[in-house]
This record gives sequence, C-alpha cells and structure tokens, in this order.
Amino acid sequence: MSSIIRWQPFEDLVSLRDAMDRLFEESFIRPRAWLAPFESGLAVDVYETEDNVVVEAAIPGVKPEDIEVSLTGDVLTIKGETKAEKEVKEPNYLRRERRYGSFCRSISLPSGLKGDKAEAEFEHGVLKLTIPKAEEVKPKVIEVKTKK
Repeated sequence: MSSIIRWQPFEDLVSLRDAMDRLFEESFIRPRAWLAPFESGLAVDVYETEDNVVVEAAIPGVKPEDIEVSLTGDVLTIKGETKAEKEVKEPNYLRRERRYGSFCRSISLPSGLKGDKAEAEFEHGVLKLTIPKAEEVKPKVIEVKTKK
C-alpha cells in the first residue's frame, strides 16, 4: 500500500535554516555537548528524606582537605581544586579528558534547614552532605476524627 505525501517546497528551506542556526549556536554561543559535564563544575544529586535534605557530589581525585563547603541562607556552595599528579614532558597526548583546576558549584536548597547541624562525609570520591530539616518544615500527620 502506498501513501501520498504532500510536497511543501518551503519546509526544506526552514529545516536548512534551523540547521545553520544550530551550527552557529553550538559553535559560538553554547559550549559543545562534550563540555556539558564541566559547565557546572561538578555533578550533584539532591534528594529529600523525611528528616533531611541530602546532597551527593561526585568529586573524584580530590582530597577532603581540598574541599570547602558553606551554607549561606538557602544556598549551598561547594568549592575545591583538583591538581595534576605529574607533568608529562612530551605533550603527545592521544586524548586528554581529565580536568584540573578549581571548581565551584552553588545550589539553592529548600528553606528551613538547620545548617549548623549539617554533616559531611567523603568516601570513594563522593561527598555526601546531610542537612537536617527544621521541625516547622517537617511534614506533620494530622489525625482525622469522626464525630458521633
């Protein structure tokens, strides 16, 4: 069974224009897709439990003493620096993807957290911050009673 497709002469021109716009946008305005993991500095997961907000950040190759964590209001900031272990005298790299230098990531968190009670653990290149919620923002269960 064959189907008939309506010919629209300007449809191809619009798609060519979109392709050209995308080419220039990706080349000059936005970083390329292979730079995307480094745009924000480091990858984080933020999730909420009943009592805490937990932030996990992948920071491989960094020593715990080279990491600075601060919580100002509702903004969590993680700073640090990765250092090159050795310098290669002959720069004949076939591929160099590991990044060295300083990084900084700021994340907005929900309000009503007890920043002074926060705990930080660093294991296997993952920083885990556990920040307790204040009592007033924890969900409360209200019992529904029947009237007799």
